[in-house]
Amino acid sequence: MSVDSFFLAAEEGMKKTIEKLKLELTSIRTGRANSSVVENVKVESYGSVMPINQVAGVNVPDAKTIEIKPWDPSLLGAIEKAIIKADLGLTPVNDGKLIRISIPPLTEERRKEIAKSIGKLAEEFRVAIRNERRSLIEGIKKAEKEKTITEDDRKKADIEAQKITDNYIKKIDESIALKEKEVMQI
Repeated sequence: MSVDSFFLAAEEGMKKTIEKLKLELTSIRTGRANSSVVENVKVESYGSVMPINQVAGVNVPDAKTIEIKPWDPSLLGAIEKAIIKADLGLTPVNDGKLIRISIPPLTEERRKEIAKSIGKLAEEFRVAIRNERRSLIEGIKKAEKEKTITEDDRKKADIEAQKITDNYIKKIDESIALKEKEVMQI
């Protein structure tokens, strides 16, 4: 394996880590209605379990309300049950045609708890990025041992690996800062 392929693999892993972080962040409640809050809810329908967006239309008519309109009205009860089971801290209201979820404002204490959990989440993703860097550096050292690169090339590659890692850590920090700001806004 060439050094370039180690870099490509590491960078691909880091990109996937960032994408996963962004996906995780979208599911965190901020006190504003956002359809991504219910995106991960799985509904039991027609003998299988499906994401909510495959059985219903999810709409955000205003900043404090999410509306879920099933394509088959017989699924209203299953959707309601799935939202309760998902333990989102939200109460669905079934009016016979659609389900409305009112997003309550977050208390200051709850905002701080969420910000703290976001910080823990950020550290998990920083560790994942560092693990990718570790794998990259191990590959570079292996290439040096196998005499496919020189010691100078290894040192240059180590510096480049650190630059790439720092860049992805910065992306994590930016995403986290944005989400924390969003959570702390009243």
